[in-house]
Parts: sequence; structure tokens; C-alpha cells
Amino acid sequence: MLKVKNLSLRFGGLTAVSDVSFCVEEGETFAVIGPNGAGKTSLFNAISGVYRPTAGEVLIAGSKSRLPFTMSTVLTVFVSALLTGCAAVLILNLTALWDAVIINKFIYDAAFDWVDCFWGSVAYFSAQNTSFMALPFLSGSIVGGLAALKIFSSTRVGPEVCCSFGLTRTFQNVRLFKDLSALDNVLIGLQNGRGLNFFSSLFHLPSLRKQEAANYKKALELLALVGLGLDAERLATQLPYGSQRKLEIARALACNPKVLLLDEPAAGMNTTEKLALVAIIKRIGALVTVILIEHDMQVVMGIANRILVLDYGSQIALGTPAEICVNQAVINAYLGTSSEVASV
Repeated sequence: MLKVKNLSLRFGGLTAVSDVSFCVEEGETFAVIGPNGAGKTSLFNAISGVYRPTAGEVLIAGSKSRLPFTMSTVLTVFVSALLTGCAAVLILNLTALWDAVIINKFIYDAAFDWVDCFWGSVAYFSAQNTSFMALPFLSGSIVGGLAALKIFSSTRVGPEVCCSFGLTRTFQNVRLFKDLSALDNVLIGLQNGRGLNFFSSLFHLPSLRKQEAANYKKALELLALVGLGLDAERLATQLPYGSQRKLEIARALACNPKVLLLDEPAAGMNTTEKLALVAIIKRIGALVTVILIEHDMQVVMGIANRILVLDYGSQIALGTPAEICVNQAVINAYLGTSSEVASV
């Protein structure tokens, strides 16, 4: 469901993630652990399109997440090629144009006739040999078109593109629409890719009303899934911190993802809230593939099928919870002494 190949992320001379590779199967709950500053959130940012990886690639459901090559892209490339070709012709004839159109029509202490200048330019080019004009125009068009394609291919793949491929996430710091209700927060997530268009919204067509009713029902179901069914009308700011984190999960699920990234979902929760969260993630894991970052090892060991361990941006271990617990490199870097691991 998710494949990360030799992914690296650098900020100047700082390497946040270095040559990390792993695969996550459909229906798997996959955990990423490591000490603070190990590069866990940077890895999530690179996977979800917040940052563009310096090297490597990310495949979501077997497809590389990239901007779709649409008709607007084709039109942009065509216009870029056309304008660059025209610019090449103008540059080649700049001196002659200046003499014929500007100098010869300039009259001291009189307003310059720009309309006459334009038509003079047209007349100048009409009088030129077609074959003489074709070569610079063709060369410029090729350069302009290739440049536009290069810019398109190197454009940062943003979170919205990853979301369209079926990958959504939560954040280490809760990011909600705090002045909206819990229900409205989830409804916003349900607007993603729901097939509504400008005209149905403008004229309030039956298809819009039908979709709004379906979204309302789905939002209530998602709130119930994360244990917030009774808090639908409460403002996000009125919810306890643990409930806000659950609301963020519900909103991420509203986008109908194939892969859900959870960045420290249990952060700031007490023991009772963490137990409830584990139950919620297990229910979600039956619906989508879950990848989470978490420091609470009891949470990780209770729900993860496999664990990836990072240290200073590098991958030091990948395996089942049982394998990770006895991995000496992981114990030295993160888990602590053997007695501490045994207690987990």
C-alpha cells in the first residue's frame, strides 16, 4: 500500500532523513519509533508532500505521487513554447525593429504613436523571409516547451496531491478549525473529491442536497467511530485535548484514505485516554492501512504489526515488535536497558 525507496531529506548541510526504505502492506498497522530528533516527523513530511524528498521516491498504492498531466498542463506547455518562440524572433530582429519602427517614427516634442508602432512591427515581419523567421521561432519554441515540462516535472508534490492518491495524516501539534464545531471539522474533510461542482453549488441542485445529506450522515458515523458521537455540535476549542486529537483523526478519515499517517496520536493523553485510543486505532486498522509515530512503547507494542526504528535520520532496524525488543542497536539507541525492555 505504501512503498518508500531510498528516501533522503536534507536541509542545506543537515540530513534529516538518510536513505530510508520500507514497504507497508494493505491492512497493516506500521509504527515508526526513535528518540527525539531521529527524523520521524521529517519522514512523514516527505511522505505526505509537505517537503519534497532530496532523493528517493514514494509510491502510494503502487503509483508514484506526482502532479497529474492534465489538459491545462498541455495548454501551459504550448503557450510557453509559443511565447518563447516569439521572443526568440524578436530578440534576433531587435536592432532592425528599433531602427524601422522606433527611430524612423520618432518626432521630437510630439506624442509617440504606439498604435502605428505596433502595425509597423507587423509590416516589418510580414516583409521578412518566412524561412529566415522559422528557425529561431522553432528553436525558441523547443527550448520554451522543454523548460515548461522541466518546471512541471520538478514542481513540489503537495499534500493535496498525496491526498488525491489516498494518503492523509494528522500532525504532532493538533491542527483543527478551532472556531468550528466537531461536525463541521469533519464535513470539511468530506468535501475532498466528492464530485460537487460550481453549478450544483450555485443553483443548489438536488444532487448537492443529496450529497450534503450523505456527508452529514458520514460525518456523524466518523465521529462515533472515534468516540465523539455526543460531541458533534461542540466547538473544537471546547473539547479536551485528547478529544481534539481524536477529532483530527476523524477529519483525516473523512478524506477516504487508503493510508492514514498518525503523528504521535497519544501525545498528551492520560492512561485511560491512551487505552481508548488503542481501541480506536485497532478499529481504524480494519478499514485502512495505518502508519503511526509514537513514543509510548505500550501503545506501539499493543497495535503494531511491524516497527521501523530511526536514529539520527538513519534506519537502524525494521521488524516485528518481538524482533525490535531484542535488537541490541535499538536498545542502545532508544529502548534503554534490558530490564526496561522486559517491563514493556
